[in-house]
Amino acid sequence: MTTNVPAYAAPSAKAPLERTTVPRRAVGAHDVLIEIKYAGICHSDIHQARDGWGQGIYPMVPGHEIAGVVTETGASVTRFRVGDRVGVGCFVDSCRECDYCRQGLEQYCVRGMTGTYNDRDGNGDPTYGGYSTHIVVDENYTLRIPDALPLDEAAPLLCAGITLYSPLARWKAGPGKSVAVVGLGGLGHMGVKIAHAMGAEVTVLSQSLRKEADGRKLGADHFHATSDPATFEKLAGTFDLIVSTVSAPLDFSAYLSLLKTDGALVNVGAPEEPVALNLFSLINGRRTLAGSMIGGIAETQEMLDFCAEHGLGAEIEVIRADQINEAYERVLASDVRYRFVIDASTI
Repeated sequence: MTTNVPAYAAPSAKAPLERTTVPRRAVGAHDVLIEIKYAGICHSDIHQARDGWGQGIYPMVPGHEIAGVVTETGASVTRFRVGDRVGVGCFVDSCRECDYCRQGLEQYCVRGMTGTYNDRDGNGDPTYGGYSTHIVVDENYTLRIPDALPLDEAAPLLCAGITLYSPLARWKAGPGKSVAVVGLGGLGHMGVKIAHAMGAEVTVLSQSLRKEADGRKLGADHFHATSDPATFEKLAGTFDLIVSTVSAPLDFSAYLSLLKTDGALVNVGAPEEPVALNLFSLINGRRTLAGSMIGGIAETQEMLDFCAEHGLGAEIEVIRADQINEAYERVLASDVRYRFVIDASTI
């Protein structure tokens, strides 16, 4: 039998979120019931709630940065016990059979991963996310949050943290590498923290110098304003790796010019509109333009353990559930330092 639980949902595209109830399935043999303590607000929540990427399923309960505590386990669960501190990220299932799933790259599942929200599960029922009091998740898609991480600071790591950790690890950010992070926001601030902890020389590329003090406090060695054309002349051929976190179209040719030969520009932001590219900016310098999408379950656990070891939580502002709509507008206005987190006890 399903159970209805309190949640905040967008009833239709572009409509304000409102309090409601949504069904949660009965706890199956391999499921855990999680009492949600905190849920981060990701920019992708806004894209989807407002149907910016299309194909929205309404009513929609956003939220894929979930931190909470296990309150019930299925009969066959072996990984978790009642009372464990756990997290849920951007997906809650995948085919488990394709080459990518078998490699721990479930986010690239050939049949498509099942999103934590705005998707349909194996029974065709809508999935509802973390702006809720409880969620039922298969233990194989549940993460363990180390004791060293406060739950409120850990919640954004389930998307923002892994979204930056994965490309930084794949392109081997570390000692001797010069890494730039484009945008110092909810994603970018975690990129600076993680790249610094990995030992890289870290530069922030932001529209202005307004956040320079913050950037340096977070671990940046350098900070430059991209609104100044001189920045692109001064930094030409500087970086081994650039990670762009912004969700607006960039002048990719200009940013690619900042790479060394064989350097890579990895995009983790997702603009709603297409972008243009002059291919000579790739050909000259044998540069790479790439994308990266979150991480698999094993890598996400690796990220959480890394963050716990280095004391890396997100910089957060905790809000009540009735402040969600206001928080959305503040995110769009870049008025948050650096991630909103909903206190689920207020739902």
